[in-house]
Amino acid sequence: MQENSLRNWKIHLFVLILVCFTEFIGVKTFNIGIGAIVLFPMLYALIIGAVISLPSLKILKMKEMNVAANILGISFMLFVAKLGMLMGPSLPKIFDAGISLGLQEVGHFAGTILLGLPIALLLGMKREAVGATFSIDREPNLAIIAEKYGSDSPEGRGALGVYVCGTLFGALYLSVLASFLAQTGWFHPISLAMGAGVGSGSMMAAMSGALAVIFPESAKDIAVFAGAANLITTILGTYICVFFSLPFTNYLYNKFEPILGRKSKKDQMKNIGA
Repeated sequence: MQENSLRNWKIHLFVLILVCFTEFIGVKTFNIGIGAIVLFPMLYALIIGAVISLPSLKILKMKEMNVAANILGISFMLFVAKLGMLMGPSLPKIFDAGISLGLQEVGHFAGTILLGLPIALLLGMKREAVGATFSIDREPNLAIIAEKYGSDSPEGRGALGVYVCGTLFGALYLSVLASFLAQTGWFHPISLAMGAGVGSGSMMAAMSGALAVIFPESAKDIAVFAGAANLITTILGTYICVFFSLPFTNYLYNKFEPILGRKSKKDQMKNIGA
């Protein structure tokens, strides 16, 4: 086993360099007039990692990338252990925070499953659609999929694809959206701060950071309520995903895929009849 670890020294070295380099760059905020865009180290790491893994550059071999994918699955399991330690002590906070924070999960459910699943099927996705739409696919949701199906399964690829897109574009999208909504004057800053708690640390930080620029007098309260909402969404959302969202997504997939999916049974019957 030690010999195999030595063979993979290139992967560990690249990870160490990427982490040090991206953390050195740090968080960058840009004011674009209608709001602020916040960029995070995770975004830089994903972009650089995608570039160095291009086959044409021949920096990493396919075998090394497969090893990295397996290590990713192990890291998810470690995160599950950390998440379990977080859940128990934090359960009283869920009940103290009131129903308003918990109701955010209704939006996650309606937006990802009821809207996202049919669109994914129409685009031609198969089992990948289950992993991509049962949640907003942040770290706890990836761990759930990796535990049930495996990180290299179709469901795992769907979940990871949404995770990468969320990391690349989610923080940018939410920071601009928060800036736009804040300047309309329709919502209280604390309401927008609570809405920032979507279960993603980077997205929450981007949205709350943009709000803090617009409402500097409420910056502390924005950070507090955004962090509380994010914690509750992460904890409560994990239970909802395990016991409701994932089973319900599988149920809808079995119902919708023959109707909406490309090369569905309905289309196959038409071809046979023709």
